[in-house]
Amino acid sequence: MVLRVDKLNKIIKKKKILNNVSFEVKSWEVYGFLWPNWAGKTTTMKCIMEFINYDSGEIEVFKTKGLTLEDKKKIWFMPENTYLYKHLKAKEFLNFNGKFFWLKWKELDSRIDELLKQVWLELVWDKYLKEFSKWMLQRIGLAQAIINKPKLVFLDEPMSWLDPIWRKMVKNLIVDLKHSGTTVFFNTHILSDVESICDRVSIIHHWNIIISWQDVKQILKKQTLEDFFIEKVEEFDRWIK
Repeated sequence: MVLRVDKLNKIIKKKKILNNVSFEVKSWEVYGFLWPNWAGKTTTMKCIMEFINYDSGEIEVFKTKGLTLEDKKKIWFMPENTYLYKHLKAKEFLNFNGKFFWLKWKELDSRIDELLKQVWLELVWDKYLKEFSKWMLQRIGLAQAIINKPKLVFLDEPMSWLDPIWRKMVKNLIVDLKHSGTTVFFNTHILSDVESICDRVSIIHHWNIIISWQDVKQILKKQTLEDFFIEKVEEFDRWIK
C-alpha cells in the first residue's frame, strides 16, 4: 500500500470534522475520493500531508508512520484553490517550485519545458500568471504539482473551471501519470470523470467514510456511478436521522 489511513479523527472548535476515517490506496492506481459538499475531504487530505494536525488515528505513507524528509520528496499536492505568485511568469513560477526539490538546472529546465507542453501552455511560457484565465491557472497549478515526478500526488478538484477539451487533457495526463508509476489521489465530485479514469473509490459524507475502496469497474457492472453514489449517500442520511 502507498497510503493507509486508519480511524482518523479531527476536531475543530469542539466540532468533529473527521470521524474514524479509514481507507487504503494501492500503488499505481487512480484513487477517487468522492464527496457531497462539506464532507471533510480537504481536511482528510491536509491531515495526510501534515498541513494540519489530527487528534487521533494513524496515517502511513509508503509504509511509514508520518512523513519523513525522503517521503516528502516523493509526493506533491495541488489544492482546490491554487495559490500562485501572479507576479511571476509561467516558466519562472515552475522554476521557483522546482528548486524546492534541488533539481539540477539543466534537468529542471528540461522538465519545465516538458510540463508546459503537457498542459498546453508552452506558447505562453513568458506570460505573467496575473494575465492567465482561471482554466490556465488550473493547468499551471497541475504542472507544479507534478514537477518532481512524484510517486504519490494529491489533486484536489483538478478539473474545476475547465471546459470539456481541457478536462480531457487533464484526464489523459492523470492516466499517463499512473502508467509512469505515480499513484494519484483524486478529490472530486464530478462522477463522469471518476468513471473514466479511477480504479477505486471511497465516499466521504458527514465526516464519515460511508463506502471504502470500491472497485469502479465492479460498480459499473450493476449501475451507473451516479446512481451508486446517490443511493449510498441517501442510505447514510436515513441511518443518521
